[in-house]
Amino acid sequence: MKNYELMFILKPNLTEEERKKTVDIIKKIIIEGGGEITREEDWGKRTLAYEIQKFTEGFYVLLNFSAPPHIPLELETRMRHTEAILRWLIIKLDRELKKPEKLEKKRAKKTEESMEF
Repeated sequence: MKNYELMFILKPNLTEEERKKTVDIIKKIIIEGGGEITREEDWGKRTLAYEIQKFTEGFYVLLNFSAPPHIPLELETRMRHTEAILRWLIIKLDRELKKPEKLEKKRAKKTEESMEF
């Protein structure tokens, strides 16, 4: 399974119940597809950088998850047909997660080499 980050913006005129239902649908797609949600953040209502569909505000939601490669494609298809979602972005995180591990190994190796002298 690969690691992904999903950020999406919901319309500001949705009720709290509608927002929760939309987020639950997205989470359900991930879980039923064999994925696992590792982090969920609700950033609340924020001003958009530019107007989208005549809206200047939106509710931001961030989900980090690990899932098989077909899940992001299914999520994009579903979000494209969901009117409550203004914008979304899915990013694969594998490279970013491996970089700190590699840096830590290099640091440890350098420390060991410097202690040998």
